[in-house]
Amino acid sequence: EVQLVESGGGLVQPGGSLKLSCAASGFTFSNSIMKWFRQAPGKGLEWVSTINRGSTMTAYTDFAKGRFTVSRDNAKNTLYLQMNNLKPEDTAVYYCATDSNIRGQGTQVTVSS
Repeated sequence: EVQLVESGGGLVQPGGSLKLSCAASGFTFSNSIMKWFRQAPGKGLEWVSTINRGSTMTAYTDFAKGRFTVSRDNAKNTLYLQMNNLKPEDTAVYYCATDSNIRGQGTQVTVSS
């Protein structure tokens, strides 16, 4: 059974940073393209970033470019999202997902002063 457990969310002031983690199990993590999504209050699910199996290719949505960095550690079966210069509009539940879009339960990120 695929399991994805996100962590690292919390309350941060505008301009601050957070690093999200996603612990994966139940599938061969190193063979899977991985993604991050987010869902803000009252809005739909929004793609944030994708990373390929060997970390040689990454992609970001426009709002994440230059501020967010996706990475992975295949030895630890863990996906990461480093988020810098956070803005109030980044407030959302953040989810990691497999290449077939199976998601975890999410971790709440709140950016507020």
